[in-house]
Amino acid sequence: MTTRDRIAEPWGVRTPYASGATWPSRTDLFLGEGLTEEQVDAWVQSASVLHSNGDAMDIAVKGGRIVGVRGRAGDRVNHGRLDPKDLFAWQANGSGDRLTRPLVRRDGQLVETDWDTAMDLIVRRTRDLVAERGPGSLGFYTTGQLFLEEYYTLATLVRGGLSCNHLDGNTRLCTATSGEALKQTFGADGQPGSYADVDHADTIALYGHNVAETQTVLWMRMLDRLDGPNPPRLLVVDPRQTPVAARATVHLRPLPGTNVALLNALLQQVIAHDWVDHDFVEQRTVGFEALAKTVAGYTPDVAEQICGVPAADIQAAARLLGEAKRLLSTVLQGVYQSNQATLAGMQVNNLNLLRGMLGRPGCGILQMNGQPTAQNTRETGANGDLPAFRNWANDEHVADLARVWNVEPTKIPHATPPTHTMQIFRYAEQGSIRFLWVSGTNPAVSMPELGRIRSILGQERLFLVVQDLFLTETAAMADVVLPAATWGEKTGAFTNADRTVHLSEKAVEPPGEAKPDLDIFLDYARRLDLRDKDGGPLIHWHDAESGFEAWKACSAGRPCDYSGLSYDMLRGPSGIPWPVNAEHPHGTERLYTDGISFAAPDLCESYGKDPVTGAPREPAEYAAANPDGKAQLLGAEFVPPHEVPSEDHPYVLTTGRTLFHFHTRTKTARAPQLRKAAREVWVEMSAADAAREELLEGDLLEVASPRAAVQARLRISGIRDGVIFLPFHYGYWDDPEHAPRAANELTLTDWDPLSKQPMFKTAAASVRLLSRDGQPSAAPTNTASAPVDPRSKAVATVGGDEAQVTEVLA
Repeated sequence: MTTRDRIAEPWGVRTPYASGATWPSRTDLFLGEGLTEEQVDAWVQSASVLHSNGDAMDIAVKGGRIVGVRGRAGDRVNHGRLDPKDLFAWQANGSGDRLTRPLVRRDGQLVETDWDTAMDLIVRRTRDLVAERGPGSLGFYTTGQLFLEEYYTLATLVRGGLSCNHLDGNTRLCTATSGEALKQTFGADGQPGSYADVDHADTIALYGHNVAETQTVLWMRMLDRLDGPNPPRLLVVDPRQTPVAARATVHLRPLPGTNVALLNALLQQVIAHDWVDHDFVEQRTVGFEALAKTVAGYTPDVAEQICGVPAADIQAAARLLGEAKRLLSTVLQGVYQSNQATLAGMQVNNLNLLRGMLGRPGCGILQMNGQPTAQNTRETGANGDLPAFRNWANDEHVADLARVWNVEPTKIPHATPPTHTMQIFRYAEQGSIRFLWVSGTNPAVSMPELGRIRSILGQERLFLVVQDLFLTETAAMADVVLPAATWGEKTGAFTNADRTVHLSEKAVEPPGEAKPDLDIFLDYARRLDLRDKDGGPLIHWHDAESGFEAWKACSAGRPCDYSGLSYDMLRGPSGIPWPVNAEHPHGTERLYTDGISFAAPDLCESYGKDPVTGAPREPAEYAAANPDGKAQLLGAEFVPPHEVPSEDHPYVLTTGRTLFHFHTRTKTARAPQLRKAAREVWVEMSAADAAREELLEGDLLEVASPRAAVQARLRISGIRDGVIFLPFHYGYWDDPEHAPRAANELTLTDWDPLSKQPMFKTAAASVRLLSRDGQPSAAPTNTASAPVDPRSKAVATVGGDEAQVTEVLA
């Protein structure tokens, strides 16, 4: 047993292991108020809700309050380890500024009211607008942090009850490209790989994936392999010098927005050197000849001119991939939020397919998610899809969903694709959407081009409902605010990035009159009196477990089949990866072990899209190209970003996460350890760029784009020349008078034509010195990107104790 400061040492002690061995367990424990395990009244099962890794934990309860957390050593995902956000951010549940009663706007001010008044106002506005303007006047924008049962209830009442097509999640901003790239290649969503592939891989390739800060426990697993016998080789594609890049065998630092050109060069080299598994390609894919023709001109020399990556480095990376025996590839925001996002994600899929690296231990693809329940938004139909990966353009799929809901197929809108987030906000801007219900997200900080977003949300004609834990920047603009319960205060299931389903049990009561999101949605449906075609209640479930049973029926026979799961099974020692059914009663470690399962024309979730316009392809076109339902090797030409550096804005601005915060800090900044670890926004710049601008570490800079300007302290780092970085977490809720600091003041309204995901990583920007006062930098001094100086070790208190975490090794 050891204790260590998990702010200064975020990944904890190493437990090295060899290829093919089981990752040793290490139980991480943090209790506040000086408590010991023996003093805890109860331990309640749960999993993490501040990233997508799905780390299983038990919640410590004493006196009816959450007082700490402990990792679950028997879980397949984390083997007992916890992320620093998991260890400390539970304290936000007990924050004194939680919303505890509904609020309504009267005479321009938000005032407290009762639930009946608030819900009656929402229902009356819903009915009036539907009667006057139709269901297209409504919009629903949800999150990636609710539970499966809540999303499914929301999707059912919106799509099957209100016949409204305008439902999407904020997962559109972070991982819509994950699902779209999988659909384009494999015909359906669903991660092919498993976290257990880390245990077997001899080569791990990370494309735009700073795993050390976004999924810290997965990085712990990789670190333990790297420090063990026969370590894997690491390929890292990232313009920044991250902790992951520091361990890379080959580190490629492309200019943001040029991923497709770089990936085409890697494909060109794999084909030119004949590192291709021709039997696998012949048996399981279509499109090889066309792909080879597309990438033939993207030699390393040509790619160097586009990406700024030396041709020799591209050749070394290609050899790493080409000589791999067991290749695991992971992808995240550096691809998803950049130019040609889906096309780039598809080329990563193509690399694994050409090498035959799929469906075997150590051979997999993880198109990662960013949020804890992002997978569930896509599964349940709350993120621009129909539930259970049904194809909106396939009338038989729509009819099957209508059967599940017992409604007429015409009740479910499907003449056009489900409306994506960027279009929902555009419709609100244009005035066709007059009602917007925002649940569990904060678009006034997280959306691109915030000046525009604030003007949309602030329209007099838009009736804005916000359902959240705190009075966020978005909630402060609402007409009605509903206080929601959160993790630890309600029960529900959720699924992580490698398809592992966990159950989170209610541990304590929510504060005041706050309610679970499920109860709020059920109440809304009841008050609207939504009915099926036989006159019975459309939503026939009444709590989380009955909602889970309803979801099981909806998912049966589909790729994300939960029909063999139950709450009792999920109360076991570990989460379980779907599909779980009669064929796979104990879950499924990897997909596509015996072929491509759901790519056939009658089964696929999508018929594909035009790579330039994003227009849906016709069913006949898909069937002609892929009659046997194989994986599609779809190539793409490189197209430059719409906004490129100029004389006035000579830098490329990219945005991203820091280890110690999540989204807009509404939870993490209310945990003292995490707040102190990354208190203020900063801007990263290379040493060469800083010298040319005559700037010093800690200078206060103005960072400007063609849209706006913000202020941030300078941190000189190993980022590539010509690129600057801002973390996107920092808004204004904790300091309304603060100078502009939100990174999304600067980002642009532009999105990927296939996934409709906004581009947060290719804005043009400039910098200007504002002040140099000689004081220490206000930028965070201890983030994963900059190792902590022991002299400035962050010490935070909870009940008088330092932020020490107990780590128990097996």
